[in-house]
Amino acid sequence: MQGNLDEIDIRSILQLIELGQRTGLLFVEAYSSHSRHKVSIRNAECQLPSWFVFFLNGQIIYATNDDSSLSRLSHYLRHYRVNVQLDERQAAALGLFNTLEYGYLWMLLEKNIIKPVQARSIIYNFVYETLFDILSLHQGRFIFELGSALTPQLTSVAIAPLVITMTKQVQEWKQLYPLIQSPEQFPLLVDIDQLRTSLSVATVSKLQYWADGHTSLRQLARYLNRDILTVAKAIYPYVKQGWLKCIFKYTEDTSIKTQNLAKKLEKNHKAYIACIDDVTICEIVEAILKPHGYEVIALPNPLEALNQIFQLEPVFILCNIAMSELNGYEICAMLRHSTAFRFVPIILLSDRLNFVEQTRARIVGATDSLTKPFTDTELLMLVERYVTTVESRATKKIQHLLSGQKME
Repeated sequence: MQGNLDEIDIRSILQLIELGQRTGLLFVEAYSSHSRHKVSIRNAECQLPSWFVFFLNGQIIYATNDDSSLSRLSHYLRHYRVNVQLDERQAAALGLFNTLEYGYLWMLLEKNIIKPVQARSIIYNFVYETLFDILSLHQGRFIFELGSALTPQLTSVAIAPLVITMTKQVQEWKQLYPLIQSPEQFPLLVDIDQLRTSLSVATVSKLQYWADGHTSLRQLARYLNRDILTVAKAIYPYVKQGWLKCIFKYTEDTSIKTQNLAKKLEKNHKAYIACIDDVTICEIVEAILKPHGYEVIALPNPLEALNQIFQLEPVFILCNIAMSELNGYEICAMLRHSTAFRFVPIILLSDRLNFVEQTRARIVGATDSLTKPFTDTELLMLVERYVTTVESRATKKIQHLLSGQKME
């Protein structure tokens, strides 16, 4: 089952899964016509947020977003005063879980660092956050795949009562517009003098602590173990008075440096391969492919990479999934919406390729995927399987010119 959210809404999708007592994974990706066509833009505008919901016999057992870090879990652990240094490598090394966050939660539980009741509460909050976000969507797409359940299971959440509750909260949230628009906004104290004359010292002290412009509404809700609507409604009167304001925290504008790569291109004698990853991986790829006649263009900065790829027109693209500014899924999705890169092989690289990552890679249009570390043979086989030679590209161009057609 798959489609667009303008054809069927999330609530109906969840009802179908519940009625059919389905077991599997629901992937939801938000988009807008504006965000899907811009390339050299602010980081916040480039984001294509997505979510995963896991089901067992028509009930939700876990839900998460596209953040591959452990930050969300650490926020909730802070509420329970669990002081533990989260190590992503530890959870990944377990090799038993489809998601890093879920695996780490179970590891903490098995080591008696957290109690079962705390773990259940955290999972419920994960589900709550996810449903709040996807029930708020107006544009997006989804895919539901039947499959084996995420194991082991700690708890399950009935869909119908939760959807009723969340739908009501989403409706109440809309009443806070336009002063409060998103859980990702940051409360910022702007009139301390007025606050001091109107509120108690204790209240002012709390607002000074939390409304620092660096803690989002969502983070605040996690720290306090409260739902996002309760937190937003609590600060709304102060925002309405103008004592606080909620801001979006954007990455500072940086001028994308357009490097002169003409010497590297030396068109008409080599097939050019773009590698969007850290410097070490790019050097490994170059060391493997250069002796076989391929020119590797190293692009360690994902934001600059997008701008340069449209100039380079590589015949093959390797792209790391896990990057902070712009991840591999987002880059792949953006390139696939350009006719120039509709059929260019795009291979996504990852330290671990589980069911979730493979599903999403397929949805965004990746040609194939490759697990790091890879061998020389594995990489060469992929390149030789998918790469289009310069000679064949030139032949196609000549054919198009002769036929009077314009190359895409």
